[in-house]
Amino acid sequence: MTDLLSGPTALHSAALAVLYFHFAVVLFNVFWLVAVPLGAWLGWAFVRSFGWRIVHLAALVVVAAQAVAGRLCFLTIIQNNLQAASGGATPPSLPARIAMDAIYWPLPDWVFAPLYVLALGFAAFLWFAVPPRRAHRFKI
Repeated sequence: MTDLLSGPTALHSAALAVLYFHFAVVLFNVFWLVAVPLGAWLGWAFVRSFGWRIVHLAALVVVAAQAVAGRLCFLTIIQNNLQAASGGATPPSLPARIAMDAIYWPLPDWVFAPLYVLALGFAAFLWFAVPPRRAHRFKI
């Protein structure tokens, strides 16, 4: 039973799961950077959701802090470790290549910290320019 949970196939599957989760986090962060100003302009109420906006801001704080500290994203580290432990010989599938191309850009490392800090600054600006609203609680 332990071979099923720790064998190369399981480790590779876990690495793919981390990759796809990482991709979802990237999409989430980019989505809210675009949706908030566009939604404010078009009158979309959901872009003022306090819960989603605070999660978005917190995610960008983590991303920017890691980059400023000169560290790789913890999801990248986990994925790399799982892939290495699995033997890493399996060529990536098309969906995995798409996710990897979206996440890992072929740019010098020094580009990412200013880019992530800029994204965080924009999100912070949007927090005040398009303030989130807490949901109203119904009283009985």
